[in-house]
Order: sequence, then structure tokens, then C-alpha cells
Amino acid sequence: MQSTITSKFQTTIPKQIREGLNLSVKDRLEWKIVNGKIIVVPALETKFLNYKNRIKTGPGSISNDIQNARDLRIEKFR
Repeated sequence: MQSTITSKFQTTIPKQIREGLNLSVKDRLEWKIVNGKIIVVPALETKFLNYKNRIKTGPGSISNDIQNARDLRIEKFR
């Protein structure tokens, strides 16, 4: 099977391959070069890992966090 690289360096995955690997929109692929050949495989990552490094945290106080959550809940019903 063949596909063409566009001017934006994009390519279409042939239907047989998409269906054979059960690929869908937003799936991630891993690209490798092995012995001068391009190898493309579905990336092995869970949806949970998509959020890695997106939330910045720092030192905190659990008691303050609990109190803030309680205060927010009270405000919700006022």
C-alpha cells in the first residue's frame, strides 16, 4: 500500500490499516526508524497519561484544601 506526503508533511493511513489496527480519530502513533525503514505503531499510552505534566502542583496543606472545598460547597447553596 502507498500514500502520499502532502505539502504539510501529512499522510493518510489507508483504510485497511486503520480498520486492521482499530485506529480512530485522536489516536496517537509512534514513529521509529529501524534499519533505514519507517515503522509506525499505535502508541501505548493510557488516557490517564495524556494529562501528565498538565497540572502544576506544589506544597500544600490537606487541612486547608478540605476547608476550601467545604467553603466552596457552602457557597454553592447560598
